[in-house]
Amino acid sequence: MAEKLLEIKNLSKVFRIGGMLLGKKIRAVDKVSLEIAADKPVILSIVGESGCGKSTLCKMILRVHKPDEGEIYLNGQNYADRKHYKSLNFRLDVQPIFQNPYESFSSRKPVDSYLFNTALRLNLAKNREEAEKLIDQTLRDVGLSLETVRGKYNAQFSGGELQRVSIARALLTKPKLIIADEPVAAIDASMKMNIVNLFKELKEKYKVSFIYITHDLSTAYYISDYIATLYRGKMIEYGPAKAIMDTPAHPYTELLMNAIPRVGDKWKEEVALPDMEDKEYSQQFCKFATRCSYATERCRSVPPPIKELGNERKVLCHYPLIEQRTEAE
Repeated sequence: MAEKLLEIKNLSKVFRIGGMLLGKKIRAVDKVSLEIAADKPVILSIVGESGCGKSTLCKMILRVHKPDEGEIYLNGQNYADRKHYKSLNFRLDVQPIFQNPYESFSSRKPVDSYLFNTALRLNLAKNREEAEKLIDQTLRDVGLSLETVRGKYNAQFSGGELQRVSIARALLTKPKLIIADEPVAAIDASMKMNIVNLFKELKEKYKVSFIYITHDLSTAYYISDYIATLYRGKMIEYGPAKAIMDTPAHPYTELLMNAIPRVGDKWKEEVALPDMEDKEYSQQFCKFATRCSYATERCRSVPPPIKELGNERKVLCHYPLIEQRTEAE
Protein backbone atom coordinates (compact mmCIF):
# COMPACT_ATOMS: atom_id res chain seq x y z
CA MET A 1 0.00 0.00 0.00
CA ALA A 2 1.30 3.45 -0.94
CA GLU A 3 2.26 5.72 1.95
CA LYS A 4 -0.13 8.57 2.68
CA LEU A 5 0.82 12.13 3.48
CA LEU A 6 -2.69 12.96 4.72
CA GLU A 7 -5.50 10.60 5.59
CA ILE A 8 -8.92 11.76 6.80
CA LYS A 9 -11.35 9.11 8.06
CA ASN A 10 -15.07 9.74 8.60
CA LEU A 11 -14.49 13.30 9.82
CA SER A 12 -17.49 15.17 11.25
CA LYS A 13 -18.08 18.53 12.91
CA VAL A 14 -21.37 19.67 14.47
CA PHE A 15 -22.24 23.29 15.34
CA ARG A 16 -25.19 24.56 17.33
CA ILE A 17 -27.01 27.59 15.90
CA GLY A 18 -29.25 29.56 18.26
CA GLY A 19 -30.08 28.97 21.92
CA MET A 20 -29.98 25.76 23.91
CA LEU A 21 -33.77 25.26 23.80
CA LEU A 22 -34.76 26.48 20.34
CA GLY A 23 -31.39 26.18 18.63
CA LYS A 24 -30.55 23.73 15.88
CA LYS A 25 -27.55 21.54 15.24
CA ILE A 26 -25.83 21.80 11.87
CA ARG A 27 -23.58 18.97 10.77
CA ALA A 28 -21.14 21.24 8.93
CA VAL A 29 -18.87 18.32 7.95
CA ASP A 30 -20.50 14.90 7.73
CA LYS A 31 -18.30 11.77 7.70
CA VAL A 32 -15.82 13.05 5.10
CA SER A 33 -12.97 10.71 4.09
CA LEU A 34 -10.13 11.56 1.71
CA GLU A 35 -6.39 11.13 1.37
CA ILE A 36 -3.27 12.53 -0.27
CA ALA A 37 -0.48 10.13 -1.22
CA ALA A 38 3.06 10.82 -0.05
CA ASP A 39 4.91 9.70 -3.18
CA LYS A 40 4.52 12.97 -5.13
CA PRO A 41 3.19 16.48 -4.41
CA VAL A 42 -0.34 17.25 -5.59
CA ILE A 43 -2.89 20.04 -5.46
CA LEU A 44 -6.26 18.89 -4.14
CA SER A 45 -9.04 21.43 -4.61
CA ILE A 46 -12.07 21.31 -2.34
CA VAL A 47 -14.97 23.03 -4.09
CA GLY A 48 -18.60 23.81 -3.37
CA GLU A 49 -20.97 26.63 -2.54
CA SER A 50 -20.70 28.76 0.58
CA GLY A 51 -21.81 26.77 3.59
CA CYS A 52 -20.84 23.38 2.17
CA GLY A 53 -18.21 22.75 4.87
CA LYS A 54 -15.00 23.61 3.00
CA SER A 55 -13.57 26.03 5.55
CA THR A 56 -14.67 23.92 8.51
CA LEU A 57 -12.83 20.95 7.04
CA CYS A 58 -9.81 23.18 6.49
CA LYS A 59 -9.87 24.38 10.12
CA MET A 60 -9.96 20.80 11.41
CA ILE A 61 -6.90 19.95 9.32
CA LEU A 62 -5.22 23.06 10.77
CA ARG A 63 -6.17 22.01 14.34
CA VAL A 64 -8.31 25.14 14.80
CA HIS A 65 -11.45 22.99 15.28
CA LYS A 66 -11.46 19.63 17.02
CA PRO A 67 -13.46 16.97 15.11
CA ASP A 68 -16.56 15.60 16.83
CA GLU A 69 -16.04 12.30 15.02
CA GLY A 70 -13.38 10.70 12.88
CA GLU A 71 -9.61 10.85 12.67
CA ILE A 72 -6.87 12.72 10.80
CA TYR A 73 -3.42 11.27 10.12
CA LEU A 74 -0.34 13.03 8.76
CA ASN A 75 2.46 10.71 7.66
CA GLY A 76 0.73 7.95 9.60
CA GLN A 77 0.63 9.94 12.84
CA ASN A 78 -2.73 10.65 14.45
CA TYR A 79 -3.44 14.34 15.00
CA ALA A 80 -4.98 13.52 18.39
CA ASP A 81 -1.75 11.94 19.66
CA ARG A 82 -0.36 15.08 21.29
CA LYS A 83 2.28 13.10 23.18
CA HIS A 84 4.11 11.85 20.08
CA TYR A 85 2.91 14.36 17.48
CA LYS A 86 3.78 17.63 19.17
CA SER A 87 2.71 21.14 18.28
CA LEU A 88 6.13 22.12 16.93
CA ASN A 89 6.20 19.16 14.55
CA PHE A 90 2.75 20.11 13.31
CA ARG A 91 3.76 23.74 12.71
CA LEU A 92 6.71 22.58 10.65
CA ASP A 93 4.69 20.06 8.63
CA VAL A 94 1.48 22.02 7.96
CA GLN A 95 1.17 25.70 7.09
CA PRO A 96 -1.85 27.89 6.29
CA ILE A 97 -2.45 30.61 3.72
CA PHE A 98 -5.60 32.61 4.45
CA GLN A 99 -8.07 34.49 2.31
CA ASN A 100 -7.28 38.08 3.22
CA PRO A 101 -3.53 38.79 3.48
CA TYR A 102 -4.20 42.19 5.11
CA GLU A 103 -5.70 40.39 8.12
CA SER A 104 -2.66 38.12 8.39
CA PHE A 105 -0.31 41.01 9.25
CA SER A 106 -0.91 43.71 11.85
CA SER A 107 -0.77 47.29 10.60
CA ARG A 108 1.40 48.10 13.64
CA LYS A 109 4.32 45.82 12.80
CA PRO A 110 6.60 45.66 9.74
CA VAL A 111 5.72 42.68 7.58
CA ASP A 112 9.27 41.33 7.63
CA SER A 113 9.12 41.01 11.44
CA TYR A 114 6.68 38.13 10.98
CA LEU A 115 9.14 36.37 8.72
CA PHE A 116 11.99 36.79 11.21
CA ASN A 117 9.79 35.60 14.09
CA THR A 118 8.87 32.46 12.16
CA ALA A 119 12.48 31.72 11.20
CA LEU A 120 13.94 32.28 14.67
CA ARG A 121 11.18 30.96 16.94
CA LEU A 122 10.84 27.72 14.99
CA ASN A 123 14.63 27.28 14.93
CA LEU A 124 14.81 27.47 11.15
CA ALA A 125 17.90 29.67 11.51
CA LYS A 126 20.52 29.88 14.28
CA ASN A 127 20.83 33.65 14.22
CA ARG A 128 19.54 36.75 12.44
CA GLU A 129 22.18 36.54 9.71
CA GLU A 130 21.10 33.01 8.78
CA ALA A 131 17.47 34.10 9.02
CA GLU A 132 18.08 36.94 6.54
CA LYS A 133 19.54 34.53 3.98
CA LEU A 134 16.66 32.08 4.39
CA ILE A 135 14.00 34.79 4.21
CA ASP A 136 15.55 36.50 1.20
CA GLN A 137 15.80 33.25 -0.76
CA THR A 138 12.22 32.28 0.08
CA LEU A 139 10.92 35.71 -0.88
CA ARG A 140 12.80 35.47 -4.19
CA ASP A 141 11.06 32.15 -4.83
CA VAL A 142 7.72 34.00 -4.77
CA GLY A 143 8.92 36.95 -6.86
CA LEU A 144 9.99 39.37 -4.10
CA SER A 145 13.12 39.95 -2.00
CA LEU A 146 14.00 40.97 1.53
CA GLU A 147 15.25 44.30 0.19
CA THR A 148 11.82 45.15 -1.26
CA VAL A 149 9.94 44.00 1.86
CA ARG A 150 12.16 45.14 4.73
CA GLY A 151 10.62 47.71 7.08
CA LYS A 152 7.34 48.04 5.18
CA TYR A 153 3.84 47.70 6.65
CA ASN A 154 0.91 45.84 5.16
CA ALA A 155 -0.71 48.99 3.77
CA GLN A 156 2.36 49.57 1.59
CA PHE A 157 1.74 46.42 -0.44
CA SER A 158 -0.86 45.45 -3.00
CA GLY A 159 -3.07 42.48 -2.17
CA GLY A 160 -1.13 40.27 -4.56
CA GLU A 161 2.25 41.29 -3.12
CA LEU A 162 1.10 40.74 0.44
CA GLN A 163 -0.29 37.33 -0.41
CA ARG A 164 3.12 36.45 -1.84
CA VAL A 165 4.64 37.39 1.52
CA SER A 166 2.09 35.10 3.20
CA ILE A 167 3.12 32.29 0.86
CA ALA A 168 6.82 32.92 1.61
CA ARG A 169 6.10 32.80 5.33
CA ALA A 170 4.37 29.45 4.89
CA LEU A 171 7.30 28.10 2.86
CA LEU A 172 9.94 28.99 5.45
CA THR A 173 9.37 25.74 7.35
CA LYS A 174 9.55 23.70 4.12
CA PRO A 175 6.18 22.14 4.98
CA LYS A 176 4.78 18.90 3.65
CA LEU A 177 1.28 20.35 3.31
CA ILE A 178 -0.08 23.87 2.75
CA ILE A 179 -3.78 24.63 3.37
CA ALA A 180 -4.82 27.57 1.18
CA ASP A 181 -8.30 28.79 2.13
CA GLU A 182 -9.70 30.99 -0.66
CA PRO A 183 -6.21 32.48 -1.23
CA VAL A 184 -7.16 34.58 -4.27
CA ALA A 185 -10.60 35.76 -3.13
CA ALA A 186 -9.34 39.14 -1.90
CA ILE A 187 -6.96 39.76 -4.79
CA ASP A 188 -7.55 41.80 -7.96
CA ALA A 189 -8.72 39.66 -10.87
CA SER A 190 -5.62 40.60 -12.89
CA MET A 191 -3.37 39.06 -10.22
CA LYS A 192 -5.32 35.89 -9.44
CA MET A 193 -3.71 33.72 -12.09
CA ASN A 194 -0.24 34.88 -11.03
CA ILE A 195 -0.86 33.44 -7.56
CA VAL A 196 -2.39 30.27 -9.00
CA ASN A 197 0.59 29.77 -11.31
CA LEU A 198 2.90 30.32 -8.35
CA PHE A 199 1.25 27.45 -6.46
CA LYS A 200 1.92 25.13 -9.40
CA GLU A 201 5.58 26.18 -9.53
CA LEU A 202 6.09 25.86 -5.77
CA LYS A 203 4.46 22.45 -5.67
CA GLU A 204 7.32 21.08 -7.75
CA LYS A 205 10.13 23.24 -6.40
CA TYR A 206 9.38 22.61 -2.72
CA LYS A 207 7.79 19.17 -3.18
CA VAL A 208 4.83 20.39 -1.14
CA SER A 209 1.20 19.34 -1.52
CA PHE A 210 -1.61 21.90 -1.38
CA ILE A 211 -5.22 21.74 -0.29
CA TYR A 212 -6.78 24.56 -2.29
CA ILE A 213 -10.19 25.61 -0.95
CA THR A 214 -12.14 27.72 -3.38
CA HIS A 215 -15.42 29.00 -4.80
CA ASP A 216 -13.62 29.72 -8.07
CA LEU A 217 -14.08 26.68 -10.31
CA SER A 218 -12.17 28.23 -13.19
CA THR A 219 -8.95 28.40 -11.15
CA ALA A 220 -9.68 24.97 -9.61
CA TYR A 221 -9.89 23.48 -13.10
CA TYR A 222 -6.55 25.02 -14.01
CA ILE A 223 -4.59 24.28 -10.83
CA SER A 224 -5.86 20.93 -9.54
CA ASP A 225 -4.56 17.40 -9.73
CA TYR A 226 -7.59 16.18 -7.76
CA ILE A 227 -10.96 17.67 -6.86
CA ALA A 228 -13.34 16.92 -3.98
CA THR A 229 -16.86 18.36 -4.24
CA LEU A 230 -18.71 19.10 -0.99
CA TYR A 231 -22.44 19.64 -0.57
CA ARG A 232 -24.11 20.31 2.79
CA GLY A 233 -21.15 18.82 4.63
CA LYS A 234 -20.97 15.64 2.54
CA MET A 235 -18.19 14.82 0.09
CA ILE A 236 -20.25 13.82 -2.91
CA GLU A 237 -17.52 13.34 -5.52
CA TYR A 238 -13.76 12.86 -5.58
CA GLY A 239 -11.18 12.05 -8.22
CA PRO A 240 -8.71 13.37 -10.82
CA ALA A 241 -9.57 16.97 -11.70
CA LYS A 242 -9.80 16.60 -15.47
CA ALA A 243 -12.00 13.52 -15.25
CA ILE A 244 -14.40 15.11 -12.78
CA MET A 245 -14.72 18.41 -14.59
CA ASP A 246 -14.99 16.89 -18.07
CA THR A 247 -17.39 14.07 -17.12
CA PRO A 248 -18.93 14.72 -13.69
CA ALA A 249 -20.52 11.70 -12.02
CA HIS A 250 -22.75 13.51 -9.53
CA PRO A 251 -25.68 15.72 -10.66
CA TYR A 252 -24.55 18.53 -8.35
CA THR A 253 -21.04 18.49 -9.80
CA GLU A 254 -22.59 18.56 -13.27
CA LEU A 255 -24.60 21.62 -12.24
CA LEU A 256 -21.44 23.36 -11.06
CA MET A 257 -19.50 22.47 -14.19
CA ASN A 258 -22.25 23.87 -16.40
CA ALA A 259 -22.01 27.14 -14.54
CA ILE A 260 -18.22 27.63 -14.53
CA PRO A 261 -17.68 31.41 -14.42
CA ARG A 262 -14.91 33.55 -15.74
CA VAL A 263 -11.67 33.64 -13.74
CA GLY A 264 -12.32 35.63 -10.60
CA ASP A 265 -16.10 35.19 -10.50
CA LYS A 266 -17.54 33.14 -7.67
CA TRP A 267 -20.81 32.03 -6.15
CA LYS A 268 -22.61 34.50 -3.98
CA GLU A 269 -21.89 33.94 -0.30
CA GLU A 270 -24.75 33.88 2.21
CA VAL A 271 -24.25 33.93 5.95
CA ALA A 272 -27.81 32.97 6.98
CA LEU A 273 -29.09 29.67 5.64
CA PRO A 274 -32.59 29.67 4.11
CA ASP A 275 -35.08 27.17 5.55
CA MET A 276 -34.60 24.63 2.76
CA GLU A 277 -30.82 24.66 3.16
CA ASP A 278 -31.16 24.21 6.92
CA LYS A 279 -33.35 21.14 6.39
CA GLU A 280 -30.97 19.68 3.82
CA TYR A 281 -28.21 19.42 6.43
CA SER A 282 -30.34 17.15 8.62
CA GLN A 283 -31.74 14.95 5.84
CA GLN A 284 -30.89 11.28 6.24
CA PHE A 285 -31.48 10.55 2.56
CA CYS A 286 -29.64 12.25 -0.32
CA LYS A 287 -29.14 15.90 0.64
CA PHE A 288 -29.34 16.98 -3.00
CA ALA A 289 -32.50 14.99 -3.80
CA THR A 290 -34.90 17.93 -3.40
CA ARG A 291 -33.00 19.83 -6.11
CA CYS A 292 -31.92 16.98 -8.39
CA SER A 293 -33.65 16.52 -11.75
CA TYR A 294 -32.58 12.84 -11.79
CA ALA A 295 -33.92 12.01 -8.31
CA THR A 296 -36.28 9.07 -7.74
CA GLU A 297 -38.28 7.98 -4.71
CA ARG A 298 -35.26 5.90 -3.67
CA CYS A 299 -33.11 9.06 -3.54
CA ARG A 300 -35.71 10.73 -1.28
CA SER A 301 -35.87 7.85 1.19
CA VAL A 302 -32.57 5.91 1.22
CA PRO A 303 -29.08 7.32 1.99
CA PRO A 304 -26.87 7.02 -1.12
CA PRO A 305 -23.85 4.70 -1.07
CA ILE A 306 -20.28 5.63 -1.94
CA LYS A 307 -19.57 4.06 -5.32
CA GLU A 308 -16.06 3.40 -6.58
CA LEU A 309 -15.86 4.28 -10.27
CA GLY A 310 -12.26 3.26 -10.96
CA ASN A 311 -9.35 5.56 -11.85
CA GLU A 312 -9.34 6.86 -8.23
CA ARG A 313 -12.89 8.19 -8.59
CA LYS A 314 -15.75 7.83 -6.16
CA VAL A 315 -19.22 9.35 -5.94
CA LEU A 316 -21.98 9.51 -3.32
CA CYS A 317 -25.00 8.76 -5.51
CA HIS A 318 -27.59 6.04 -6.24
CA TYR A 319 -27.43 6.74 -9.97
CA PRO A 320 -24.02 8.15 -11.00
CA LEU A 321 -24.18 10.04 -14.30
CA ILE A 322 -21.29 7.99 -15.69
CA GLU A 323 -23.36 4.81 -15.29
CA GLN A 324 -26.37 6.51 -16.89
CA ARG A 325 -24.28 7.58 -19.88
CA THR A 326 -22.87 4.04 -20.26
CA GLU A 327 -26.36 2.54 -20.21
CA ALA A 328 -27.57 5.09 -22.78
CA GLU A 329 -24.74 4.12 -25.14
